[in-house]
Amino acid sequence: MADHQPFPPGARRGERPAAVSACPSCGDLAGRGYPECRFCVELVDQVWLPDWQALLAAEQLSEGGAGERELAELVLEDEVGRYSWTCTDWAMTLVRCSACDSEPATGPLDCLRCTMAEAARWSWDHTSSGRITPSEHALRVARAVLRAPHRSRDVVAATWRLLIPFLLVGEVTTVGQVQRLRAQVLAGQYEDLAACATHVRLVGLPEIFWRRDEDAKGDHQVRLDHPRAPRAAPVEEQIPTEA
Repeated sequence: MADHQPFPPGARRGERPAAVSACPSCGDLAGRGYPECRFCVELVDQVWLPDWQALLAAEQLSEGGAGERELAELVLEDEVGRYSWTCTDWAMTLVRCSACDSEPATGPLDCLRCTMAEAARWSWDHTSSGRITPSEHALRVARAVLRAPHRSRDVVAATWRLLIPFLLVGEVTTVGQVQRLRAQVLAGQYEDLAACATHVRLVGLPEIFWRRDEDAKGDHQVRLDHPRAPRAAPVEEQIPTEA
């Protein structure tokens, strides 16, 4: 087994797109078709895949080989911070939930093991002491939400779908901007927002000073703040895990 530094950084090996552009396959801004559009999948997952490929190489394993699944299981069972957050996320795509047979954290809302897997995922962000940047954290949240949109409200998935093309090129979105964007989506302005070609335009629309009653209700699993890590000390606030 290769040596690992505690909380190795993630998402810094692959090349990011230099600018936001239209997807040649689905026609939306590239990334918004994730995970249904193949081109969008390749674009988004290219942020994660190089770290997993490097880990495979370090362990002298091949992609798709017999030992890859066993490595994925080891990554998920090991202590938090031994592997990069990108490797943790990628490992989750290679195994199945023992209860519902879905990808962990993507199963039905009543699957307890998926709920536990989702909470465990964010332990990395809670305890890494700044080893993940706000931009990387936001991109991680966006991908997680879009891989299981049924586990959060429609407005949450819509908000991160709007943002992901800009997160892929390194734009930084603040907590307040995410909240204001959510209000715009709730107001029925998704189509207008989707037409914004720049991050400045997307997050720069006037704030809407209203809130639906149902918006105040609690959500299952993904919330405005990270789910608290089990038995962890209070966590420094970052970009929210939900819009």
